[in-house]
Amino acid sequence: MILVIGDIIVDEFVWGDVSRISPEAPVPVVVVEKVDRRLGGSANVVRNLHGLGQRSAMVGVVGDDEPGGWVRQRLGELDSDASGVMVKRNQRPTAIKTRVIARHQQVVRYDHEWAEAVRPETRAELLDATIKRLPDADAVVISDYGKGVITPELLGELIPRLGDIVVAVDPKPEHTDAYAGATVITPNLQEAAAMSGMKPENTDAAVEAMAGALHGRLGLRYVLITRSDKGMSLYDGVNMHHIPTAALDVFDVTGAGDTVIAILATCLARGDDALAAARLANRAAGVVVGKVGTATASWEEIEAHPCG
Repeated sequence: MILVIGDIIVDEFVWGDVSRISPEAPVPVVVVEKVDRRLGGSANVVRNLHGLGQRSAMVGVVGDDEPGGWVRQRLGELDSDASGVMVKRNQRPTAIKTRVIARHQQVVRYDHEWAEAVRPETRAELLDATIKRLPDADAVVISDYGKGVITPELLGELIPRLGDIVVAVDPKPEHTDAYAGATVITPNLQEAAAMSGMKPENTDAAVEAMAGALHGRLGLRYVLITRSDKGMSLYDGVNMHHIPTAALDVFDVTGAGDTVIAILATCLARGDDALAAARLANRAAGVVVGKVGTATASWEEIEAHPCG
């Protein structure tokens, strides 16, 4: 079982068409054709795990509102243990990211959220819920979207208790030092640069410097930096491996990082070689960025996708 803790988000997509510019302002007028919802943030990691046939449990927070109820119901439909998802009345609404898409292009995004850190009593509940599920966990994914669930205080109490369990972190730069002791972190280029205090130059030499700095600073086993059209780079403390992109067409990068960390956690938990796991994650990312909206990749799609 993979245990996921982090910021739960609802990804809402408004699909439509554009044929004119508004007379009120120089903006496109989108004629809405349909609206749908998908699990986002850390809940999209769970969705990806389900697509891989992997059991999961979710620990997080939603608001006492209709979107929060929808999240819990949807997680249950994915056979994920959602009993660790806490409903907090009068604290925060469920986070929603709404993307307006016309002709396969995102026109605008607007967010409803409360990103302040959770209250101390909620942090204690999150820690307790996570610890209770550790005996059944083969790996822990910490999905940090910077929305208040993952805090340095929580990580400082949690990571030292995880022992030899694989700990995979999708990080945010503001919490860099709190990830010390994790197994692997998966920043994108901009995040890796911010976390290491370097310029976001997408060259092999620059990425090697970022990875080396983060590896030494945080005591990690692996650093995996995603590099957009240049693929990914994995550092294991001795060797740097540059993996070329496996993307054929890029329609939407929404949620690709969730796919990457779901694959990594699954593979490392079962004892796979880290480089082999990174190559699979790279191929999976190539699958999902070729789809519009928050997407997942099955093992069949990954295996059929050209190698990166």
